[in-house]
Amino acid sequence: MNSPKPTLPRPTEAELEILQVLWEHGACTVRDVHEVLHRRGGTGYTTALKMLQIMLDKGLVERDESQRAHVYRAVVSKERTQKKFLSDMLQRVFDGSPSRLVLQALGDHKASRGELQEIRTLLNRLDKDAEK
Repeated sequence: MNSPKPTLPRPTEAELEILQVLWEHGACTVRDVHEVLHRRGGTGYTTALKMLQIMLDKGLVERDESQRAHVYRAVVSKERTQKKFLSDMLQRVFDGSPSRLVLQALGDHKASRGELQEIRTLLNRLDKDAEK
């Protein structure tokens, strides 16, 4: 019997920035994370270290201590985090209505031709699934 995935805490904005680095670059040392954040106008080394320690305690990252420089990696995937944030926002801001969310997003932000094609493909697939 499969046990359900543990519920991880929702990352703060600062934690989300670090997760973005780990998702983009894979497993990283504190120095690696700091360098990316610093280039983006971000944080100091000790702040990055402290944030990664907090994220480790929360279960958002795991640490490989087999080398001198500890290596951190995201425990949760980008897709799972996006789904969690979207689900929360859908319930809290759009009364659980996906159509209100999509209409608001597309009404206020210009989508590229490629994005519009992806949306059409998804809608066509959902429409076919609804017919079954």
